[in-house]
Amino acid sequence: MLSESNSAPVALSVHDLTIAYDGREVLKQVSVSFAKGAITALCGPNGSGKSTLLRGACGLAARTGGRVLLEGEEIATLAPRSLAQRVAILPQTPEVPPAMTVGELVALGRHPHLRLFGRPGPDDCAAIDWALARTELIRFRDRPLAALSGGERQRAWIAMALAQRTDLLFLDEPTTYLDIRHQHDVLTLIRRLNREEGITVVWVLHDLNQAAAYSDALVLLRDGAIVAQGAPEAVLTPECLRRVFDLEIVLARHPLSGALLCLPADLPGAA
Repeated sequence: MLSESNSAPVALSVHDLTIAYDGREVLKQVSVSFAKGAITALCGPNGSGKSTLLRGACGLAARTGGRVLLEGEEIATLAPRSLAQRVAILPQTPEVPPAMTVGELVALGRHPHLRLFGRPGPDDCAAIDWALARTELIRFRDRPLAALSGGERQRAWIAMALAQRTDLLFLDEPTTYLDIRHQHDVLTLIRRLNREEGITVVWVLHDLNQAAAYSDALVLLRDGAIVAQGAPEAVLTPECLRRVFDLEIVLARHPLSGALLCLPADLPGAA
């Protein structure tokens, strides 16, 4: 369990979680805990079970076995509205009508807090304004999503999730389809929110270097099972990465920050 090494309080824990699709187990008795106030990255090759674990941990994937506890409470016993007031999730490729404005999208994050047919109250408006401000989107409030760049649109989705005002945020590949500048912007935004607001974050990331630089802990999966979990320095070893990716990887350090870097051993040299 990730929390054992530092005895930090646990925000959410998964115990022997098993998920099957069409009779095939894609997640096999996985157990992991996510420390409160930390960022944990789920990493591994395509088809390793990263997104399935993310969805299973927040109750969006039907399980065939195991338990998921949110601060000690089984999430299966929580009503969907109650769960959405405590956990926010941003899927990999969300879709909305392009004519919807940024403000309208972010307001959707308040739906779990509204009564049936209820209108947003002062607390809801304050949460929306806060989410827009934290993502630097206030000036885009009335702009259609279709008029935004890819990075701006991703920030709008993050703002919608933030408007739920939950303590736990799940993100499935939040940098997909973004260029390196916008990837950096999104990752830095989430890291800043984690540090300043204390939001617990669990995200799926493909880039090991980004996962190591922006996360407190990593979970490496292969074939629906956890191979290693812990701090980046403990998990990202040549031996472990060989087991997960079937690739020889060498480790280096970023020349400025000192962050751990993972590079294929057989990169071609300059022509």
